Amino acid sequence: MAANDTTPLIEKRSIDYIPEAERHGRLLSQFTLWMGANLQITAIVTGALAVVLGGDVFWSLIGLLVGQLIGGGVMALHAAQGPKLGLPQMISSRVQFGVYGAAIPIVLVCLMYLGFTATGTVLSGQALGQLFGVSDSTGILIFASVIVLVTVLGYRVIHFIGRVASVIGVIAFVYLFSRLMSQTDVGALLQIRHFSWSSFLLAVSLAASWQIAFGPYVADYSRYLPSKTPSVKTFLAAGAGSVIGAQVAMVLGVFAAAMSNGQFAGHEVAYIVGLSGTGATAALLYFSIAFGKVTISTLNSYGSFMCIATIISGFRGRLEVTRLQRLMFVLAIVGTATLIALLGQHSFLGAFKSFILFLLAFFTPWSAINLVDYYCITRERYDVPALADPNGRYGRWNLLGISVYVFGVLVQLPFISTKFYTGPLVAALGDVDISWIIGLVLPAALYYLCAKKWHGTVPDQLILPTEQGAIPRTNGLATQA
Repeated sequence: MAANDTTPLIEKRSIDYIPEAERHGRLLSQFTLWMGANLQITAIVTGALAVVLGGDVFWSLIGLLVGQLIGGGVMALHAAQGPKLGLPQMISSRVQFGVYGAAIPIVLVCLMYLGFTATGTVLSGQALGQLFGVSDSTGILIFASVIVLVTVLGYRVIHFIGRVASVIGVIAFVYLFSRLMSQTDVGALLQIRHFSWSSFLLAVSLAASWQIAFGPYVADYSRYLPSKTPSVKTFLAAGAGSVIGAQVAMVLGVFAAAMSNGQFAGHEVAYIVGLSGTGATAALLYFSIAFGKVTISTLNSYGSFMCIATIISGFRGRLEVTRLQRLMFVLAIVGTATLIALLGQHSFLGAFKSFILFLLAFFTPWSAINLVDYYCITRERYDVPALADPNGRYGRWNLLGISVYVFGVLVQLPFISTKFYTGPLVAALGDVDISWIIGLVLPAALYYLCAKKWHGTVPDQLILPTEQGAIPRTNGLATQA
């Protein structure tokens, strides 16, 4: 990221609009950030689940790749909104849900961030515990302290760590792959091809849910790019980094689980590092695992802060958040995630699988509505100042968006298969969970048809705030800056 020398180390913006004068960075930073966010231990565990839960190696790899491409496409479409709007992702949901109504999906997004931060903290605590010879619980507390620091510093530091993490991750993964390949008969594993729709779609769902889960905050990290940045290039940079990083990590997880003879579950970090031997090499790998988790855990904590600030600002009618308020939010978020990690560290793997699959029921409809509205209905013509005005163009509650969202969640219920809930049609489909496909396609089609007929007032062009960068407290009829 080619930030100029006047860019402060500590980010001064929060959820407010980024003026053109403060835009900086290059597309390469999007690629490295999302590659670094995916080259990490939780992605390895996610890929391993495809085999641990009954799939063979060959079809698990194919299913994971299909899921990466589908989910990565959804994720990258959200990323392309950042430079155009200069806003965090969930603020733009006020166009579809209303200034108050947007709090409905945002609350669920906050729960998602807490879950991912907690599960990532468990694995990082295992790595730091092995590295420093302390308990996993102590490792969790050490990791949480680092996350608080980086999250408070903000955007510029997050991108820097993303670049470093991508370099360290590539080196560590190349080494682990070489060690794994030297101990494994890859050809023999790939020749075992027992196809079943349930196992195949599980692999697709694991990868797709992994990628779609980035959707609610991916634009938070592209919004500082210059507004003239081509949308296609932003799409490719963020999408390619995320898909490549996640697929590489999940492929490693598939092979590791296939050769583990049941030793992987419950000892994920120790087993992965054990592939490389002991001593200094193992210590370096424990460090790379913990450092790799810094990026994604920081993104989750930063995203949580953005979401909570978005909810509060919707009811307060303004978007400014002080640095002290930011610190208090981050401490509360990371503290809650750390408590969850400490309490749930011994029953991680099964709960994580159910968690990420169940999340799809709530986030695929939101993605469908947001993307259809942005690309097909409003066609990037947002009134940005009105996003802070409950009495403005978008109103307090948008019944169309909320109704389609509720429909999108409910229509998936018969098809969901998790430990939390199993729908009545799952058994008839051979225990295949297709809920995320239903939740992506049907709400998108319904919202498109309804919004084409009953959409609210759409500006003739994108309306931005004045270049001082402060979004007015009220001004629903703002004009082009």
